[in-house]
Amino acid sequence: MNWSDRAFVLGCRPFGESGVILEAMTREHGRHLGLVHGGRSRRSRPVLQAGNSIAVAWRARLDDQLGTFTVEEEVSRAGRLIARPAALLGLATLASHLRLLAERDPHPHLFDAAESLLDRLDDAEVGPGLFALFELALLAEFGFGLDLASCAATGTTEDLIYVSPRTGRAVSRMPGEPYHDRLLPLPRFLREATDVAPDAGEIAAGFRLTGFFLTEHLYAPRDLSLPDERARYLGLSGSGGAV
Repeated sequence: MNWSDRAFVLGCRPFGESGVILEAMTREHGRHLGLVHGGRSRRSRPVLQAGNSIAVAWRARLDDQLGTFTVEEEVSRAGRLIARPAALLGLATLASHLRLLAERDPHPHLFDAAESLLDRLDDAEVGPGLFALFELALLAEFGFGLDLASCAATGTTEDLIYVSPRTGRAVSRMPGEPYHDRLLPLPRFLREATDVAPDAGEIAAGFRLTGFFLTEHLYAPRDLSLPDERARYLGLSGSGGAV
């Protein structure tokens, strides 16, 4: 069995005297593990840093074996991510989210969204908003996508400022106002593209929204909590207090 694919590094752990077990998120073959011979060498270590994009070739005698990877670097991001503590925390959070996916289950659209996020993770102005959008995409990939296109009560597409925590559907201002303390705020950047970067309050609202549904649908059913790195990332990103 063998295949080649695009991937980015989620992490590595030592194996034997000089090898590593590489955990990679591949585009067409999902989250995948494999042995990299000589992965701790001076040449390979910089390539196998979390966040770097790589080209991988996987080979095994049988499909259910661990198999071996050969790796070539495509995009090096680790150096600039390491330079920003918030970016490193974001990277750890991203890896935690992706580890919820079943191993070897392909998610090409989510791969593309994650790689776009990695490209901007060290951008303090743009990165947090992209991260919240990625979390929306993650929910949708698991079948828990939010319906933010129209009001659940009236069907209107105007003035959508709330989301029902019960249904995950948008609610417009007037029907939602009597229940505003029970609804989640819906920041504009999560429902429509804009050239203006969201401010800290909008980012906090966005992460509060995605955090609620991530906990409800993905983490709590696995008896897990949202990663600690997520809250620390939000604090360093200027949106502390979001959940």
